[in-house]
Amino acid sequence: MDWSELRARFLVEEDDAILALHKPAGISVTGERHDTDLVELAAAAGETLYPVHRIDKVTSGLVLFAKELAAHGQLTRQFNKQTAEKAYLAVVASAELPDTGVLDLPLSVGRKNRVRIAAPRESIRREGDRWFVEDVDLLATKNYPSRTEFATVLRRAEHAVLVLRPITGRRHQIRVQLAWIGHPIVGDPLFDKTGAAERTYLHSWRLGLAADWRTPPELAVEATPDAAFWRPIQPEPHEPGEMLHRADELLRRID
Repeated sequence: MDWSELRARFLVEEDDAILALHKPAGISVTGERHDTDLVELAAAAGETLYPVHRIDKVTSGLVLFAKELAAHGQLTRQFNKQTAEKAYLAVVASAELPDTGVLDLPLSVGRKNRVRIAAPRESIRREGDRWFVEDVDLLATKNYPSRTEFATVLRRAEHAVLVLRPITGRRHQIRVQLAWIGHPIVGDPLFDKTGAAERTYLHSWRLGLAADWRTPPELAVEATPDAAFWRPIQPEPHEPGEMLHRADELLRRID
């Protein structure tokens, strides 16, 4: 796709320092070895962008770029210090999750660079609405503490819609944690090899960061999912808006 066309079509927010886009599923943010990515597309058109964070190629939604290095440093520090506010939406293949929950499941990198929980699957424990592993069960390899908070927005017979807040920002964090507790994201190619789903139903919904060049000194951006995101639950026309309102309420409760 032509960069100017993509930029205009998916623009969420822009000022002198940042560019926020609503990335469609299926295109990478940066570092794509065998295909085009957003940073490369912009560079080919003469625009230099610095990714503030990354979302997976299969994930749709909000992605933030800096247009200058000073802003890039300020924003990436907030991700590194876990002070950036992030919210995702997901459709999972199960309706049995609780109203709210916490996934305290450290990650590690296994064979072929695959992200996994840093313990045997059978050692994952649940107490109340918290999933975790004991230190004694951790694999003898480097592990990365990883925490995700979630709330259930809607349940259907075979699916649920979740709103999630990843406190840490590990690679594939939400995807791996949900799959390893038995509630994989619909269409996730890491765990579903059938290819039956049209896409992976994970969406980067909101970001909130401090931004001292703005008045007030904050950046709050949101990318509303398109109609195709809700397809697995076959919603009535009024339901997507109601679900986003409900997700907003639930995020406030799990703050």
